[in-house]
Amino acid sequence: MPPKLTFFNLNFFLLCVSSFLFFSSFNMIIPELPAYLTSLGGEEYKGLIIALFTLSAGLSRPFSGKLADKVGRKPVMMVGASVCFIVGLLYPILSFVSGFLFLRFVHGFSTGFTPTGIAAYVADIVPFQKRGEAMGIQSLFSSLGMAAGPAIGGWIASVSTIDTVFYCSAFTSIFSILILIRLKESVIEKHPMSIGLFKLKRDEIIEPRVLLPSIILFLSVFSFGVLLTIIPDFSSHLGVKNKGLFFSVFTISSLGIRLLAGKTSDRYGRVAVMRVALFFLILAMTSLAFSESKFMLLFSGVIFGAAVGMYSPTVTAWVVDRSLDQFRGRALATMYIFSESGIGFGALISGWLFANDPNNFRTVFLTSGSIASLAFLALIFIKRDRKTYLPPQ
Repeated sequence: MPPKLTFFNLNFFLLCVSSFLFFSSFNMIIPELPAYLTSLGGEEYKGLIIALFTLSAGLSRPFSGKLADKVGRKPVMMVGASVCFIVGLLYPILSFVSGFLFLRFVHGFSTGFTPTGIAAYVADIVPFQKRGEAMGIQSLFSSLGMAAGPAIGGWIASVSTIDTVFYCSAFTSIFSILILIRLKESVIEKHPMSIGLFKLKRDEIIEPRVLLPSIILFLSVFSFGVLLTIIPDFSSHLGVKNKGLFFSVFTISSLGIRLLAGKTSDRYGRVAVMRVALFFLILAMTSLAFSESKFMLLFSGVIFGAAVGMYSPTVTAWVVDRSLDQFRGRALATMYIFSESGIGFGALISGWLFANDPNNFRTVFLTSGSIASLAFLALIFIKRDRKTYLPPQ
């Protein structure tokens, strides 16, 4: 009888807890940022709140991918969490429009580094046959952070000030760093840090083996950028006081299904799960377009959460399936470049379409659903998935 494959050890658990704290940290402030920027006199720049964040995250991905492969996963994760701490302390100080937008750009480097290191670390320590399941569990903790962050941030803002939210965000990232220190590095052959590692060759920016799942992800997360930008205003439009409630609902909705989606993709393939995920995504955006009550808003959030819970661990496992071990960091960085680009474009285009006019909400959501439909149609014609890349028995 073959030995039972397992991966849930102390290192994996510590990584999950650190991931929870990291995602709580930078998501804690998101629901309050549109109103905060308006209070600074920058209402017309709402689309840049997410776009600048994702721009810098995308720009940093090739570097974080290369460093994760060469220097190690731990340093890359710790750099991202450190950025969260420093920027969180600076938000109350640079409290003017240009200063705020500058910090949003710098803040994006946090997600340009830490998630790349996290995903690569999980892929290193998990058996191939359990990859989807492990990605599902790790993303479960990330989602718990994404759910807890906005809810806690919204509550703190209601009883205190936005500056208190910024400080709480900063110190939450400190605990993430302390946990990372205890992790055992998974890269065996490490290179010393040097300036030369920051010089990128053309073939070190994008990993061509993972372009297919990365493009599908780009089209999928466009909707995420739309919601990050529009939902706070849409919630207020529908009379929902806690602008972080929708984010908490969709994140909680994604929790349980992540485990099921990961295990299902291990058994039946990544493409099959992605088709179902995108169907739910299109349904969610259509539902939002016709929402006229708090109930419909939150119901749409449940559907959207199910979609995110399915495609998030599945795409990550799909990318790792198609990558070579020695370029795993680069492959995951490529995936995140497309992810940040999709979110950024979603934020920019939705901000432009919305133009602070409530009459444009439906147009924004239907446009987002149309973009997701392109990914769904592409998957109908795609037959190759993880089964093609199984190692020889």
